[in-house]
Amino acid sequence: MTSDGTVWFVGAGPGAADLLTLRAARVIAEADIVIWAASLVHADVLDHARPDAEIIDSSQLPIEGVLPLYQRAAEQGLTVARIHSGDPALWGAVQEQLDLCRALGLAVEIVPGVSSFTAVAAIIGRELTVPEVAQSVILTRLEGGKTPMPPGERVRDFARHGTTMALFLSAARSGQVQAELLAGGYTEDTPAVVAYQATWPDELVVRCTVGTLEATVKQHKLWKHTLFLVGPALAAEGTRSHLYHPGHFHTFRRAEPAARAELRRQASTRTGGTATPGHTP
Repeated sequence: MTSDGTVWFVGAGPGAADLLTLRAARVIAEADIVIWAASLVHADVLDHARPDAEIIDSSQLPIEGVLPLYQRAAEQGLTVARIHSGDPALWGAVQEQLDLCRALGLAVEIVPGVSSFTAVAAIIGRELTVPEVAQSVILTRLEGGKTPMPPGERVRDFARHGTTMALFLSAARSGQVQAELLAGGYTEDTPAVVAYQATWPDELVVRCTVGTLEATVKQHKLWKHTLFLVGPALAAEGTRSHLYHPGHFHTFRRAEPAARAELRRQASTRTGGTATPGHTP
């Protein structure tokens, strides 16, 4: 079964309407039906919709309530913009909708959006992958919520890596989050950030530590729309990326010999004389 209808799953970003991508704004402007969740998406994104577009607030609808809109799009060849907060790839309940739309013969497209964890990093002015400190970012949430976590995906297990971690959907159990982070190996003085409604007019972004995370959340009475960032990269200084080092070479730039020799010396010192620097960022 095929249809001339199309459903676009649009990432609205963390909140601020001017963080929509150009593609997202275009898709919303062209849609016959715009579905958005007032509880998660800022109303300003609707400024891009056509005056005659049908606007549906899905915040009180289960997927069964949205399905008739997809069915109508399939029957009448309509274009639907289904707006999701952040990026649809992260906790967006998108996969089940993609399956439904494809079963109806609808064309489906996804427009990525700015995720709240990158928005918070921008707000605090930090890189999350600092050379020689953290080169990985773990995106997760606390286990034990409404949706079960797969085996092996516990916060304390991820915490053992000691790298940057972004925790979503976990503010209501901040005491358990703190306990799991400490049990996994983060120290009490590990830098942390608590971010509520990042990029919204009422945003609150507070720096703290793993040891004070629970107290910070409770002080500000937060329990939803809150993201945690944790890890040493949030306060690290004094390291340098090889990417823009004069001793680093790549397809478009040659290394300066003296600087290249210095990088080799530093690499040998760190690894006991067995390594040479490559294209490490």
